Amino acid sequence: MNSPARKKRTTTAALLTAALLGTLVTGCGGDASAGDATHVTVTVGYQSKTINTVTAGTLLRSLGYFERELKAQGKRDGITYKVEWQDYATGAPITAQMTAGKIDIGSMGDFPLLINAARGKQLNRPTRLVSVTGYNLRGALNTVVTAPQSKLGSLKDLKGRTVSTSVGSAADGTLVRALQEAGLDPNEDIRKLNQQPSVGASALQAGSADALSQFVAWPGLLAFQGRAKALYDGAELNLPTFHGVTVRQDFAEQRPKVLDAFLAAQIDATRYLNDHPVQAAEKVAEATGLPPEVVYLYNGSGGIATFDPAVRPELVAALKKDVPVLRSAKLVGDVDVDSFVDDSAIKRVYGGGYAEHLATTPDPSHSEVWLKGEDRTRAFDSPSALLKFVAGHEDQVRAAYVPDTTTGTRWYADKAVWVRYGKELSPFVTASAARAYAQAHPGARTVSYSAALEQAS
Repeated sequence: MNSPARKKRTTTAALLTAALLGTLVTGCGGDASAGDATHVTVTVGYQSKTINTVTAGTLLRSLGYFERELKAQGKRDGITYKVEWQDYATGAPITAQMTAGKIDIGSMGDFPLLINAARGKQLNRPTRLVSVTGYNLRGALNTVVTAPQSKLGSLKDLKGRTVSTSVGSAADGTLVRALQEAGLDPNEDIRKLNQQPSVGASALQAGSADALSQFVAWPGLLAFQGRAKALYDGAELNLPTFHGVTVRQDFAEQRPKVLDAFLAAQIDATRYLNDHPVQAAEKVAEATGLPPEVVYLYNGSGGIATFDPAVRPELVAALKKDVPVLRSAKLVGDVDVDSFVDDSAIKRVYGGGYAEHLATTPDPSHSEVWLKGEDRTRAFDSPSALLKFVAGHEDQVRAAYVPDTTTGTRWYADKAVWVRYGKELSPFVTASAARAYAQAHPGARTVSYSAALEQAS
């Protein structure tokens, strides 16, 4: 028979264990959110420097819209909500934390989303794609860059070379597809380094990598800093690429009002970004340490990324085309994209305006100048008109952007490759695209940026 002292110790231990479990249930994301406690922590995984996810991450956090929505929801249901934001460099660790039940909502690119779907099903922690952050219908969010003084002129020149990328990312998918279109075997004809973006950038600078294939915002950042030049514009694939929001299925079922609050906050953050692109760029720059000029290249008015949470059919179709690429790399088996995509919540939150969003098409990028000391940009009808303005205001220009003549991809005017054809001056992201244009227009020739400015003035 147990002694009174042993019974007391057993009871005390049980109470302490119960208290500890209660703390865990109400204090961490994932499984915590599934409880019926009066204090709930919602954990959001995001990638601060992957800046076309900002409406579900960096900008959303900066604006405080999700916390605002949860506060209002808490008053209605008697629950106190807390948001825990977890920042990662890529989507892989977000997926790992989601399948461990430690992250409720996450944002990542299209290829990582498929891995998220596959891992969730494999580990019996199914996830669902519920909304989109930023997208580009031609694929321009991914770019292959080389060192500024590199003699490599096209993708075909990468044969036998070393290329850094992040295996399983959309940037790696772009590299694989682009090499195949160029007639190269991505497994045999190059030496691939599987590296985090920052490590790959260092490898490129050190000369241990001949090229770097990465996603937003690394190519634009390196080009802006004069540490790289574009070799291949992902828009040449003419295949949509995007980032989106994924949620654990059990969380969505147990906390539908919290998911609705997140999507309502994302819609408001998207509206803020579209209505105040310069201010949004500066907020993201402040939070990430990225130059505002780089953020605006992608997220500005007419930038490389278009922001709309609606789950467009074109993006779902592109996601299905991504599955074979990941399967050939043995990163996933078959992925049932149709069961992974669930736009019921975003439809519910949008209400009657959802179909209208699906019917809209992104505006083409236009030429823009951002002057020092101004909180707005100036738009121009043509790259030549922009050059004429810049020539007269060179000391005042903070950044100038022009759309690629062939793909429409926005790029820095002073980093673009310019072609003169008669009186026309046409910009291109890459030298290979400029050469192709010049060959198709007898008499056209490549000119330097300074020469283009001089002609325009």
